[in-house]
Amino acid sequence: MPNSRRSARGSNSAQLRRYNERIVLQILRREQQASKADLARATKLTNAAIGAIIQSLSEDGLIEDLGKHHGGGRGQPATILKLAPRGAFGFGVRVDRTNLETVLVDFEGRVIGRASHEMVLPAPQKALEIIRRDLENLKGLLSREEQARLTGIGLAQPFNLGAWLHELGLPEANFRLWDTFDMAAALEDGMDLPVFHENDGTAATVAELFYGQGRQNDDFLYMFIGPAIGGGLCMKGDVVRGVSGNAGDVAMIPVAPSKLSTAPLPRRSNDILLTRASLISLARHLEPEGFPGLNRPDLQAAVDNDDPRFHEWLADCVDALTPSLGSAVALLDIPLVIIDGDLEGSFADHITRELGQSLAAAAPEARNAPEVRFGSFGKNAGAIGAASLPMFFNFSPRVSILTGGSSGAAAGRAVAFQSAD
Repeated sequence: MPNSRRSARGSNSAQLRRYNERIVLQILRREQQASKADLARATKLTNAAIGAIIQSLSEDGLIEDLGKHHGGGRGQPATILKLAPRGAFGFGVRVDRTNLETVLVDFEGRVIGRASHEMVLPAPQKALEIIRRDLENLKGLLSREEQARLTGIGLAQPFNLGAWLHELGLPEANFRLWDTFDMAAALEDGMDLPVFHENDGTAATVAELFYGQGRQNDDFLYMFIGPAIGGGLCMKGDVVRGVSGNAGDVAMIPVAPSKLSTAPLPRRSNDILLTRASLISLARHLEPEGFPGLNRPDLQAAVDNDDPRFHEWLADCVDALTPSLGSAVALLDIPLVIIDGDLEGSFADHITRELGQSLAAAAPEARNAPEVRFGSFGKNAGAIGAASLPMFFNFSPRVSILTGGSSGAAAGRAVAFQSAD
């Protein structure tokens, strides 16, 4: 029995140490740089404890020092620390109904390499061939030593790819095949790296939390307007998954039918948000007969050229988003809505301004409308979100690490890769 107690204490101590290491990494990710004294104050750890953590993270190659800095007061100048950009790497794979995208990111979330294919989603085996080829090409951008610091592959894709084809105006084609194909298992078998699989909206939310505006905001609802619309929920600095991994899936929120003459007739008395707030609905409004042939540059041109049809669609989109977000805010009491999308340029200004004004006008008495901001990554959010998954599971200071849950097991992988080099 004494040995069992000692083993339990040792296990708890190791988990607590790992948790504190993740807290230090989170502080450096949020503040960009800090001294040992800054970290000790922020974590409320002793100088000895924070010194041991800094030494461990430095030996693992996850942090580096920027040299000495004298703050103007008495005493020795402080050593300034920051994340080591090439201390860890992650792959991200975004599978969408009209796009395949693969990226390689460093520890600070910067994209090192990217491959993208604008296409209606092919059959799973064909998509797997394309993704594996892109992953091998991107892996070649790293040295052999750096390849040992790959933390895994993040896979982001809409769940139920074969559903809602009527609302999206897409042919059945190969989509139904995806409902029974396990892309995560296929990638893990072929690439010899752990695969972290999430809904694409949840993955993009992780990117915003880990590398974007979530570094200063712990509570927000995130939405991404792509071919469909996806979303995710962040509360108390962590992403809420839900029982099936679909928390924050705003696409399914019931809304009134669109007033646009180009919108498909709903199959029920109400419609769903994805029919009105999606780039496929914009494409349908631009070219009612030939919209499946339009791609992202075509839609971007409508924004850049201030096409009246874009503004008609935007008004309908905001009209659907306003009551949806009003209900979400009433239920969740969140102060911030982050909306991102595949379109760039003036699209960010248009959507945030008009949605912000509409939410303010619709706010009930004695309640404030949430702030609306555009996301940090635009069209890259899905792929960077996917690449953020292995980083998040390896380095995020989530409480479940302390309980030895599944995330605790994932959190040990990065160190194992490094120590094997």
